[in-house]
Amino acid sequence: MTESKILTREQAIQQAEKWRAEGQQIVFTNGCFDIVHLGHIDYLEKARHLGNRLILGLNTDASVSCIKGPLRPVVNEYARARLMAALEFVDAVTLFGEPTPLELIQAVQPDVLVKGDDYTVDTIVGADFVLGRGGRVETVALVPGYSTTKLIERIKQSYEKQ
Repeated sequence: MTESKILTREQAIQQAEKWRAEGQQIVFTNGCFDIVHLGHIDYLEKARHLGNRLILGLNTDASVSCIKGPLRPVVNEYARARLMAALEFVDAVTLFGEPTPLELIQAVQPDVLVKGDDYTVDTIVGADFVLGRGGRVETVALVPGYSTTKLIERIKQSYEKQ
């Protein structure tokens, strides 16, 4: 079951240590992944190819609301976690509720930290930590025109026209 890929923080730390002991490079990224679209799939698939294992830090419902506003998330954290875990290129999903993923990054200690190219290394939370450990920080090209916020706006506009 894909549900077994949803790990507590402690389980994610232990899994990362196991993979690291096997000589595998651990990639980490994070996000809300509220309504999954092509941009998410493309981004996560590219991220996974930067190492051997991909750990995804997923914002809790409360943290999504803080970031995106009180009407978000549209999809609850359990459903989002299950959906992310179902993707073959995501090896583990772990939730975090802090304002940033820094504590989770420090706990998991990835070899590669990845964000979309709408960030720069200077603006990626945890970049200093990963680089300080001898790891890499990468940005991947995003698919133009895809964002959950834009998708929600399109849905709202299509219903307003009826």
